[in-house]
Amino acid sequence: MKKINCRKCKFYYVTWEKKQPHGCRAYGFKSAQIPSIVVFQSSGTDCSLFELKAPSK
Repeated sequence: MKKINCRKCKFYYVTWEKKQPHGCRAYGFKSAQIPSIVVFQSSGTDCSLFELKAPSK
C-alpha cells in the first residue's frame, strides 16, 4: 500500500462527527479511519480517485 495523505486530497473533508470524523466525497462515505485506509481494506487496492487540492490563494 502506498502512503496516501487524504488531507491533501480535494475530496477529503472533516465531518465533525465524533464517531466518523473523516469523509470522502469521491466515494461518498464517512469513517472513523482515514478514507484511503478504508478503501484499501475493502477493495485491496490503493485509492484511485486521489486528486491533490488546489493551492490556497
